[in-house]
Amino acid sequence: MARPSNRRTRGGVTGHPAPRLSYVLGRAEFALRRRLGEALSPLGLTLPQYTALSVLRRRDGLSNAQLARRALITPQSMITITTGLERKGLITRVPDPAHGRILRTLLTSAGDRLLVAADAAVDAIEDDMLQELSSANRGRLLDDLKSCVRMLGAGFVDI
Repeated sequence: MARPSNRRTRGGVTGHPAPRLSYVLGRAEFALRRRLGEALSPLGLTLPQYTALSVLRRRDGLSNAQLARRALITPQSMITITTGLERKGLITRVPDPAHGRILRTLLTSAGDRLLVAADAAVDAIEDDMLQELSSANRGRLLDDLKSCVRMLGAGFVDI
């Protein structure tokens, strides 16, 4: 089955296909990750570390595997991240009382304080990214992207 034409006029010249949604989303993700990394670096955080801390703020006490799933990385990578965060005093890990081999990860007050500064940097980037959208359209975009994630079978965990 032929793909429907998505041709439009660009600069008065017809026949150029509009960019695919998947391409635009990929470019947006690349640009956003770059900007977030640049903003978090002066705070001593990487993007995966910020993501892990953000998840823990909402769901404290997760196991390494649970935290990895919610932070969208492998459990092996999460071990490296949590080790670094623990060395910095931003998290602590304690044995699960029911399953001694499972370590539960907890956000420390130092981690929570650092998140406040990091959130301000992230908020500024998101505001830049969304400045041409109305408040209603911002909410709609978030809802639509959550739907896309669900429809791709990735589920949506509201961390």
